[in-house]
Amino acid sequence: MAYVIAEPCIGVKDTACVDVCPVDCIHPRKDEAGFSGAHQLYINSDDCIDCGACVPVCPVAAIFAREELPAEWRSSTEANAEWYAKSAAAVPDAT
Repeated sequence: MAYVIAEPCIGVKDTACVDVCPVDCIHPRKDEAGFSGAHQLYINSDDCIDCGACVPVCPVAAIFAREELPAEWRSSTEANAEWYAKSAAAVPDAT
């Protein structure tokens, strides 16, 4: 089970969740180049350890376990994955 950031985060981007994440899987951070252009924050489901530390600190209740995501926000799972796919594509290959 991984967590997903859903639509209530759009336009808010409160980074309390970033600060409590023990594995740094929520981006963009305020100090990252893409922060101002991002509509919301995103969770990398591949790196999420399912600790749930981010859930209680979200001021707009935008973070859900994937299995508990309300039907109207199911597209958020794909939006989170797409953001990370685009971010990975933008980083030059180090090899």
